[in-house]
Amino acid sequence: MVKRICLWSGPRNVSTALMYSFSQRADTCVLDEPLYAHYLRVSRAPHPGAKEVLAVMENDGHRVIKQVILGNCDRPVLFMKQMAHHLVEIDRTFMAKVFNVLLIRDPADVLRSLVNQIPVPVIKDVGIADQYQLLKELEAFGQKPPVIDAKELLQDPSDVLYQLCQRIGVPFEDSMLSWPVGGCYADGIWAKYWYHNVHKSSGFQPYKEKSEPFPDRLLALLEECRPYYQELYSLAIRAGR
Repeated sequence: MVKRICLWSGPRNVSTALMYSFSQRADTCVLDEPLYAHYLRVSRAPHPGAKEVLAVMENDGHRVIKQVILGNCDRPVLFMKQMAHHLVEIDRTFMAKVFNVLLIRDPADVLRSLVNQIPVPVIKDVGIADQYQLLKELEAFGQKPPVIDAKELLQDPSDVLYQLCQRIGVPFEDSMLSWPVGGCYADGIWAKYWYHNVHKSSGFQPYKEKSEPFPDRLLALLEECRPYYQELYSLAIRAGR
């Protein structure tokens, strides 16, 4: 039986690096945001490359769930990088059939990066409120999904990944700590708009505190995001424990 893992992230959240990490496992197939085209069709969000994505991907979320998320896989583990805000007009009962993981990041760090792709973001673009709501839904299913915080992960990738693997029932492998420069076989067509930094990397980059001042125009949005982040962070796997 295939172990299906859905990583529910927000944007600018080291989720692509985590996908690259799992892609180094011989027992694992990785998928990049299979519900993205569905989200773009339903939300009409003005994302970079939206027309390209819609042209090449299945945009009916129900078909994606049946044929991709719960479909055939030729390896023991299927790791799917997902965005929490892509769950629009979707029957979420499929989540009871997969292992769900939440990946969060301090919204101050998210927003500093996100404005490079979405100049005027709203809380839906950040995804943190959707992740909090998703946590409550998963708890209602009887699940206790692991929560990973990007800062904790970058401070000690080996330890946090080891703890995550224990939680989801797969053996940790040292191969997960590095990958070839230049991208991954699973990269979505949108990689050219979003993945510049991770394409230059060969492993998890050490966490660095941001030195530049936070933009005043985003302060209200940051305060809107903070309570959701703090609730989720209280459940996060901690480095060095």
